Amino acid sequence: MEKRKIGLALSGGGVRGFGHLGVIKALEEKGITASIISGTSAGAIVAAFYASGYNVDDIIKIAKKTDFFAIKHIQFGKAGLFNMKALEHLITENIPSDSFESLKIPIYVCASNLMENKPHYFSSGVLSKAIMASSCLPMVYEPVMLNDVLYLDGGLLDNFPVNILKDKCDLLIGSYMNSLSTKHEDLHMRDMLDRSFHMAISCSMEEKSRLCDLYIAPNDMSRFGMLDTSKIDEIVKFAYDFTVDLLKNDQFLITTNTK
Repeated sequence: MEKRKIGLALSGGGVRGFGHLGVIKALEEKGITASIISGTSAGAIVAAFYASGYNVDDIIKIAKKTDFFAIKHIQFGKAGLFNMKALEHLITENIPSDSFESLKIPIYVCASNLMENKPHYFSSGVLSKAIMASSCLPMVYEPVMLNDVLYLDGGLLDNFPVNILKDKCDLLIGSYMNSLSTKHEDLHMRDMLDRSFHMAISCSMEEKSRLCDLYIAPNDMSRFGMLDTSKIDEIVKFAYDFTVDLLKNDQFLITTNTK
């Protein structure tokens, strides 16, 4: 029997995106590993580190010791509150080659072309710049200039980059970290921008989820704030437990090992 080529699409979601690590850990425990990965924003960060050879536990440690919103990165008179030096340093310090070509698994990184209003999928060249372009959440970070083009967070136009992988793999797994809570008591003023953003980009989610052979979307992820780095461990565990429970159905495991 020939093992099938598995694609893994990772959504954006701010800090919630680190839940992808819990998903990956649960998949690995079942012997399921990706042959190609796509990612947007936080999903792109996870994809880059995983594709470079880091294991889940190491990526968690690296993420937890990085202060993405340090006071020293605040800037005034710019299009975003923070610069992206923390993220750039995170990539270049831990992936010194800083290139797509050096990765052990090919990846696609989605960013939004600000001038042409269309998604762009990076798969070659300087890794850190592509990740920064994919992750610059509007108002939080300023747009990234790359090859004379301005980019914003890929989540604006393709927060769940499934389509780019569909014809590049035999089986496609989608990991989505932006399910909204339906509990009224979970709604606070600080959450309204987050919820409004994800309501606006969720219109295509049902169609995209149907493209996946396995769709993993832990429920009520909006209980975790997009920028709350103190909850990384809790987010990873929540996504891991959800995926373990989902994989109790062995049908997908059977199809991954047969042609």
